[in-house]
Amino acid sequence: MKRPWVFLLLALLILGLAGTAFADTAPDPFGIKTLADNPKAPVDYVWVLVCGFLVMFMQAGFAMVETGFCRAKNATNLMAKNTIDFVAGSLGFFVVGYVFLKGTDVGGFIGVGPLFLTGGQYDVGKYLDFFWQLVFCATAATIVSGAVAERLKFSAYLLYSIIISVLVYPLYGHWVWGGGWLSKLPFGLGHLDFAGSGVVHTIGGMFGLAGAMVLGPRFGKFTKEEKPNAIPGHSITLAALGVFILWFGWFGFNPGSTFNAHHLRISVIAVNTLLAASAGGFAALLIVLVKTKIYDVGMMLNGVLAGLVAVTAPCAWIEAWAAVVIGLIAGILVVIGVYTLERLKVDDPVGAVSVHGVNGIWGLISVGIFADGTYGNYLTEAPFVKGLLYGGGAGQLIAQVIGAAVAALWAFLCGYIVFKILDAIMGIRVSPQEEIGGLDVVEHGGSAYPDFYTQNK
Repeated sequence: MKRPWVFLLLALLILGLAGTAFADTAPDPFGIKTLADNPKAPVDYVWVLVCGFLVMFMQAGFAMVETGFCRAKNATNLMAKNTIDFVAGSLGFFVVGYVFLKGTDVGGFIGVGPLFLTGGQYDVGKYLDFFWQLVFCATAATIVSGAVAERLKFSAYLLYSIIISVLVYPLYGHWVWGGGWLSKLPFGLGHLDFAGSGVVHTIGGMFGLAGAMVLGPRFGKFTKEEKPNAIPGHSITLAALGVFILWFGWFGFNPGSTFNAHHLRISVIAVNTLLAASAGGFAALLIVLVKTKIYDVGMMLNGVLAGLVAVTAPCAWIEAWAAVVIGLIAGILVVIGVYTLERLKVDDPVGAVSVHGVNGIWGLISVGIFADGTYGNYLTEAPFVKGLLYGGGAGQLIAQVIGAAVAALWAFLCGYIVFKILDAIMGIRVSPQEEIGGLDVVEHGGSAYPDFYTQNK
């Protein structure tokens, strides 16, 4: 079989045509029926699209953060990996990933329906939801690039990006956001994740942990005595710029998850997002100051991101004081996570696992503690979400812990299996000589800074 991809495309086309039988509503590609049913729809559509544009722009933030925290000789490679998440991942998500996530539920495990956005998917509402889910999917995918930076082959990353976009993210997303089994747990209101602490960040962070473990540490990261060496990034300026872009984009990420511009709760969500980020950065800065007597800007930046990740799940359901507490704890956890991984000889160049994996879990759990009972599950509007501190009992907390554990195990096991299989088939790590010289030249034919390029920087 000389061209197996031809048969694969034919099989997908047949599945896509067969999937039209699962369309549960007539398509509305012009939006006429949608507008007739809801005259306020245009405002909501513009709101969601603008927020989605902000989330897409976060890709630039991730690219800047990762590049700034890594060495100049790998800058082009990191730009390429952050770009391929959209280039390849969006196509895979278009073909099958979106249906797995938001198709007709089968057994609480997977969605089914027409592929390629055909049939009942050819609808203005479905296209709106597809775009929103796509930019979230790309965010989950790009988190991994930081954890495996400076030693993973681009070809392996390309294949990984497709796999997480068509299978790993959509399946877990279906369990939480697509009517799957986690959303129907018999505790509280089922597992809840307002904007993706689990679906996006825990999935990306724990998949990245598996990748970092399979790859092993960078050359020179640990001494012969197994003590960690600091490998400074080449531009704290780029890293800081990336954090500010991400912080700005998060105001689309969280408030936009109302999917409704008429929910004035968006102001509460925006304030909670801001405060948690500030608290996370403040806590991380102070902890490292106590430990090292240095105002560590890099750790403060990761503290900001940690606060953002942690508040993403509870942001709609909490008061401002709770957002500050959640952010403070996130800032502490990110520092503990970074130092703990180093002691375990896991090399995460940008702190992605601690920022996204650890604090994604914390964000999910915090819903069951701090939800104040003044806002409902955005999918059903009612009943309102109430955590342990507000008399909601332990039910919601139990659901949150279960969902967090499932997210961590699912992502880590999938990541470990995927990277192990890819390593056995093609070898996923560049050679020591290529790693020392930098991935830019060997993988992409040139440096990001040709006028200033030095091989060992």
